[in-house]
Amino acid sequence: MFFMNKNERFSALFDFDGVVMDTESQYSVFWHQIGVDYLQHDNLEQIIKGQTLTNIFKSYFNHVPEVQPEIDQKLKYFEQHMKYEYVPGFEDFLSDLKAHGVMTAVVTSSDEGKMAAVYEAHPEIKKMFDRILTAEMFSKSKPDPDCYLLGMRLFDTDAAHSFVFEDSFNGLKSGMASEATVIGLATTNKAEEIAPFCHYILHDYRDFSFDKLMNWHERRYS
Repeated sequence: MFFMNKNERFSALFDFDGVVMDTESQYSVFWHQIGVDYLQHDNLEQIIKGQTLTNIFKSYFNHVPEVQPEIDQKLKYFEQHMKYEYVPGFEDFLSDLKAHGVMTAVVTSSDEGKMAAVYEAHPEIKKMFDRILTAEMFSKSKPDPDCYLLGMRLFDTDAAHSFVFEDSFNGLKSGMASEATVIGLATTNKAEEIAPFCHYILHDYRDFSFDKLMNWHERRYS
């Protein structure tokens, strides 16, 4: 069993889709169709994972600004009707972290409008985490580490005492660039595909715990 030094503060920073909630497969269907319909692109869903909507529009739809409001409305409607189900074992794992004094935050590329739909489906989310950081709070989109560095600053933790949980390639790169310990969730991409972009891999949180996380931490820094 791991015992934290009373002067040590750890933080756990969780992406939302595919990490807290098992929603990425739903987004893949949506963005695949958007790519086909508006760009004649059959792989858009893979490229944009982890990016804010602002960045997606700037990077891929800047040449067709007239379609952006229509896509935005379609996305809002889609998010209002999504299914929001926790990644297996997440709730128990989060409770274990909090019982051991770990500061926790959602760090998501989703905006407040999307999160409003989440809160309607799961009102408990607001109380489960110490902070919820959304796209409006970041100056740069993943894979830039800006969002995770902000989480560390808010919790007054450094990279050596921070864990990032991510599933998308852009998100994993963001976590690695922050120099935190990165745990990749193989919920969206295969374990062997994300392995080069993280320190450790989980398929879900069942049978995972604070003690196991700290063992990984000790292994990395020993």
